[in-house]
Amino acid sequence: AVAKVRLLQELKTIEVPVTNRAMVLGGGVAGLNAALDLANMGFKVYLVERNVSVGGHVAQLGKTFPILDCSKCPFLSRCNQTNLGFSCIYPRMFDVANHPNIELLTYSEVKQVEGVIGSYKVKVVRKPRFVEEANCISCGDCNEKCPVEVPSEFEAGLSTRKAIYMPFPLVMPLMYTIDRENCIHFTEDGCRICEKVCEYDAINYEQKPEEITFEVGIVIVATGFDIYEPYDLKEYGYGSYKNVITGLQLERLMCVAGPTSGKLLRPSDGRESRRIVFIQCVGSRDVNKYEYCSGFCCMLAIKNAVTLKEREKDVKINILYKDMRTNFKGYEELYQTARDLGIEFTRVELTNKKIVEDPETKNLTVYAETEHGDPVEVEADLVVLATAAIPNKGSDEVARIMNITQGTDGFFMESHPKLKPIDTPMAGVFLAGTCQGPKDIPYSVTQGSGTAARAATILSKPMWEIEPIVAMVYPDKCRNIKAKCGICEQRCPYGAIIAPEGEAAQVMTAMCHGCGTCVADCPSDAITQMHFTDAQILAQIRAALEENPEGKIIGFLCNWCSYAGSDLAGTSRFEYPPTIRAIRVMCSGRVDRDFVLEAFRLGAGMVLVGACHLPYDCHYISGNLHMKNRMAALAGMFEKLGLSPERFRVEYVSAAEGVKFAELIKEMTKQMEGLGKEKIEAENTKLHPILDRMLSRKGI
Repeated sequence: AVAKVRLLQELKTIEVPVTNRAMVLGGGVAGLNAALDLANMGFKVYLVERNVSVGGHVAQLGKTFPILDCSKCPFLSRCNQTNLGFSCIYPRMFDVANHPNIELLTYSEVKQVEGVIGSYKVKVVRKPRFVEEANCISCGDCNEKCPVEVPSEFEAGLSTRKAIYMPFPLVMPLMYTIDRENCIHFTEDGCRICEKVCEYDAINYEQKPEEITFEVGIVIVATGFDIYEPYDLKEYGYGSYKNVITGLQLERLMCVAGPTSGKLLRPSDGRESRRIVFIQCVGSRDVNKYEYCSGFCCMLAIKNAVTLKEREKDVKINILYKDMRTNFKGYEELYQTARDLGIEFTRVELTNKKIVEDPETKNLTVYAETEHGDPVEVEADLVVLATAAIPNKGSDEVARIMNITQGTDGFFMESHPKLKPIDTPMAGVFLAGTCQGPKDIPYSVTQGSGTAARAATILSKPMWEIEPIVAMVYPDKCRNIKAKCGICEQRCPYGAIIAPEGEAAQVMTAMCHGCGTCVADCPSDAITQMHFTDAQILAQIRAALEENPEGKIIGFLCNWCSYAGSDLAGTSRFEYPPTIRAIRVMCSGRVDRDFVLEAFRLGAGMVLVGACHLPYDCHYISGNLHMKNRMAALAGMFEKLGLSPERFRVEYVSAAEGVKFAELIKEMTKQMEGLGKEKIEAENTKLHPILDRMLSRKGI
């Protein structure tokens, strides 16, 4: 510790100005709640939605779980649901559209976001509706006369809409939009009926895309999800059998404002359905499709089954499931209600399911197997598939623009699953709702409010302070000037480094989180990390090994996990031998090969690199992964040089694993004693000249 103190430098907190405005990207239930909470705190909010109306998938739902009784809803006095059958999200949509602090930018897409926390510059392109918002009074004359009909996305393809349309009667903003791709005027340069019948001169075929720019201090990403349509799973007959539908299509059939006015009529012949089979996990929990659970499917099926059973007592309903997941407040009670109503639950395997249609009656027979291999055969008028929730089709573009990470499943990744569940690696950019992964309405609402509160901690201050433990480039050493290198740019998990060809790399300090991964991987030592410089860490290594080096373990421990685990071992009074000398780094990604080489050159008995658990537990996203790759190559070199493999260890220890840390040091000390002082010294003697040459070339 004293060795490091001798080399400390004065560091000053970095301050960046804060623009006290926010952008919410996505107008589903999470985005609406985030926007409203921020607006009610007094902040200006730009709500950007790519569709013609806010509302998201929740706008397509009728009743929502776990409360199915509208009389118990706190918004009943402000909602027309009991008369018109619209979604519970309508009051939120109305409040957003009429809030003085919210600028609603629907039918718009974000094209560019630049800057840092507190000061993001945003470019949004507003697509032309070919209808003047100021003139349109939503009378519907244009819609009535339009000769073009196409499948309605809002009705999940169960009915049609016109080329000039509102997806549903209570869209926000309340106006019509012309679908350019299907409008005869644009496709064939012909029809102008809507322009002729409009008495308010609202139709404008000459509208162009409008580019809008503004500055905000934070961004909340709430872009939602899409629903998998299983055309490729031929065993279910979706797309071939009209009476096989998805859960979303069932929602529209059951809704009073839906295509059948709430009557459960079969798409094939319009006959009422009396036997209904729900099949769960279609595409979800499937190693060949989407391995994750979609979260809300069980409750969606139960909610719809209970609603149908309460309407018609004699409807026969069977739910085929693998595992029934009812793990939140009120969910188990709804499951019990379903059983009490006589709804059958049959546990089957996820595989070996098949649906066969009778070509004459269009009735369906579902074949499956129980977990014990017994055959299951159920006849149905209608089969409802609980299909997977999948990433929004625009997620890749949003990830590119916002420079945020996607997991292997395609959903956006949070900065840390436990400690920063709504933050992204980009400071000042937050996640809300199903863009992060499948979740139900209450969870999404909670996250929307959570991101608003999190954002307010930044927007409420004129300046935002950043810890000065950041990376810094020595331009005269940077090899990127002479030959394109860019390794630091590739390694940075936060996009905080730019390395234009022919120029020295540059660190945008407001975006740097101080992991040090770039420093450890720089081939020319052209980058340093303030407060954890090479000189400071090498001084600690040398001080620790001044006496009896062959009997000591040098441990490079990451601040948030393995170092905290060692602290827990101490505060918990777990005993272990006093052989380790711990050197703290912010992230294991900062551990340079040179540090390990120097420790062995000075005769260390063992070297330990302690890190967060792989793959997603690193507090700096991917620092531990880069360290693992770096140290694996180093271990291979040591093996060729004749170093005993147990002398160099990489271990993953969390902050809660004090016992594991203590046991690890006991184990390593025992191994070190087993090797013996003579063997360690002999290996060191053999290694010393090789390591000395390697390090001297780098000036160490």
